[in-house]
Amino acid sequence: MSILSRLNRDMRRDHGGIAVFTTICTIVLLAIIGLVLDGGGKLRATERADALALEAARAGGQAIDPGAAITGAAIRVDPQAATAAAYAYLNRAGVSGRVSTSEDSTQVTVTVTETYETKFLPVVGIGSMSVTGHGTATLLHGADQPE
Repeated sequence: MSILSRLNRDMRRDHGGIAVFTTICTIVLLAIIGLVLDGGGKLRATERADALALEAARAGGQAIDPGAAITGAAIRVDPQAATAAAYAYLNRAGVSGRVSTSEDSTQVTVTVTETYETKFLPVVGIGSMSVTGHGTATLLHGADQPE
């Protein structure tokens, strides 16, 4: 058997192998692209949740206790007013979360929980991912401020 006839025979047996390889590579590349895009989307959603939590904490931190501030006794938040202000900010932003104040009323902490709706991962059964953002506002006054 000549080399040409053997090569011809081998090429006929391999007919269509490239199409299967190309199909598999295309599916794998699309999966990787989907993971990168949805991973980036989740990262952006987490950054947004962090930003909203920080802003809500700042809004709550502005609700200081006027009685203690005017007399100069202390600068601290009114826990009820701070909580209400932070929740009002979250409601305006259209997100849900938890708000708490420290025991000494010098910190307001907000945790925001949102859901990121995936774009490509529903193909494998992942339609959404939970994201969480955290933010804390700390009241500083006079000598308490860092230099």
